[in-house]
Amino acid sequence: MKSPITVIILTFNEENNIVDCLESVKDFAAQIFIVDSGSTDQTLQILTRYPVQIFQHPFENYSLQRNWSLKNLPIQTEWVLNLDADQRLTDEFKAEVHHHLSNGKLENINGFLASRKTMFMGKWIKYGGHYPTYHAMAFRLGKGQCEQKLYDQHYLVEGNTIKLKGDVIDLITESLSTFTLRHDKWSTLESIQQFNSANSSTETIIGKLKGDAMQRRRYFKNLYEKLPLFVRPVLYFLVRYFFRFGFLDGKRGLIFHFLQCFWFRFLIDAKIYELRKTNKQIIQ
Repeated sequence: MKSPITVIILTFNEENNIVDCLESVKDFAAQIFIVDSGSTDQTLQILTRYPVQIFQHPFENYSLQRNWSLKNLPIQTEWVLNLDADQRLTDEFKAEVHHHLSNGKLENINGFLASRKTMFMGKWIKYGGHYPTYHAMAFRLGKGQCEQKLYDQHYLVEGNTIKLKGDVIDLITESLSTFTLRHDKWSTLESIQQFNSANSSTETIIGKLKGDAMQRRRYFKNLYEKLPLFVRPVLYFLVRYFFRFGFLDGKRGLIFHFLQCFWFRFLIDAKIYELRKTNKQIIQ
C-alpha cells in the first residue's frame, strides 16, 4: 500500500543512479516528481518507464531548485520527501514512515529526521562520526524549506520532528574521479560561502549545543569554521580517523576519511586563502 506522501527527486544526467532510486520509491509514494535541469544522457528516456511526473527547470543552485520544487509542483499530499538520485529508501525507513502517516497521531509533528547510510566504493562507512548523521528527510508541505546556502544545504522544519530508526542509503560516488571532480566544485562553493559569511541568510539552521541532531552538528561546524585555516583540516582528520575510530572502516575507509575529512577541507581552506589574497589585491 502506498503512503500519502510525495517524493521529489532532482536530476541532471543521472542515468547510472535513477533506476535504483526509483525502484526504492515507486511502490511507496503516492506521487513522484522529477525536477530535471536539462539532462542530455538517457535519464529522461529511463523515466518514461516509471509512474513519475517530469518538470524541467533551469538549475542555479540546490537551495533555489529545491525550494522552487516545493512552491511550484502540483503536490496533492500533506507530506513531502526530498531525495537525490544517488539516494535510496530502505524498507525499514518506508515501513516506519508509512506507520506514522497511517496511525493519525502526528498533530504536533511536522517532520521526520533520518540518518544517511553512506556507501563508498561499495562499503558502508560506519565509523569516524559519519554514522548516524540525521537530516530532515520529510515534512508537512508548507512547514519545511531548504536553507539558503551554496553548499551542504539542509531542510529547515518548522515545529517538532521525529527521529526515525530507518536509514536512507547515500551512494557517495560512482568512482574516485567523480568524487574528486564533485568535491572540487563543492569546495569552491563552500569557500565562497565562508568567505562571504557576512551575506549569510537568516534562513539557515541555528547551531545549538543542546538542540536537535542537526542543530548540534551545525554548532560544531560553526566552531570548526572559527579555527585557523590549514590547521582545522588536520585536526578534523585526526579526530574523525583516530578518536572517532574511522580506521575501523578499513582501506576504503582510509581513502574516504582522508579525502573527505582532510583533502576536501584543505582544498576549501586553500581557496579561501586565494580569495582573501585576491580580494586584498583588488582593494589595494
